[in-house]
Amino acid sequence: MTTLFAAAVTATLLVGCAGSGGLDGDLTDDWAALPPPSAFTPAAGVCQAADFTDVVTLAAYEPVDCAGPHRVETVHVGAFPVERASAPAGGSAELRGAFAECDTRATGYVGDEWRVGRLRLSVALPSGPGWAAGSRWFRCDLTELTTVEAAATVVVRSGSLRDTLKGASGLRLGCQQTGRTASRVQTLVPVECGKQHDAEFVGVWRAPDTAYPTRDSDWSPLYDGCRSVLGRYVGVPDDADLSFRSGVVVRPPGAGRWRVGDRGVRCYLWLSDRTVTASLKGAGPAGLPVRTK
Repeated sequence: MTTLFAAAVTATLLVGCAGSGGLDGDLTDDWAALPPPSAFTPAAGVCQAADFTDVVTLAAYEPVDCAGPHRVETVHVGAFPVERASAPAGGSAELRGAFAECDTRATGYVGDEWRVGRLRLSVALPSGPGWAAGSRWFRCDLTELTTVEAAATVVVRSGSLRDTLKGASGLRLGCQQTGRTASRVQTLVPVECGKQHDAEFVGVWRAPDTAYPTRDSDWSPLYDGCRSVLGRYVGVPDDADLSFRSGVVVRPPGAGRWRVGDRGVRCYLWLSDRTVTASLKGAGPAGLPVRTK
């Protein structure tokens, strides 16, 4: 009798469990479905501790406070048209347009043409899955470099770049000492203008939208453009005598950057026959006389 009673109670409990709380014995159909991948948009005015990458995934997006150590600072986030089915290819008009917007925004962000400093501007895009989920942004990232020469490495800095070029700044390019052969400058090393030097940064010339220079004749417009920048910087006429006053060093962006729309050429005066111990900015004809030999 006791055994029959226990069996009855157990059966009752099992029936009660099956009928309460909505459980139906199927453990797979009561879980909510996972949401589909969704678009995200990165923020401007934040920094990244990791190195720059030209494709950004949500998993890799880890913004940090710019007051702490970082390698990249996002100065602007723009958007492509929502109807674009895929990310623009390198060299496309759309990507060049994105770089142009980043160029303008970066200059406004730091307070002066960003190329007058030891800075590099890059454009990052969403990943393939991000684009498929609806992301249409492009990110404008600035990085501080040890130099703007070929041997540049990224600086891990603390502190935002916002307004950092509005006044005097250790980031600004200035007087330089060249490492060279008899006829060609190979390297530029920053020095204090009060010390002996034979070169000086004079500004940026914006090249037209032409093919990247590969032949000797392709370089002539860059030298002519930088000579004009040099003449304005020193305060001397931009005439036939200018090439007898000073040599010029041109530093265009690399071929890959040129392809995405970077046309800013850094320009330097070069005194191949002497050194000076002061800046030649505004020095006029007396500071940069015509050489007779």
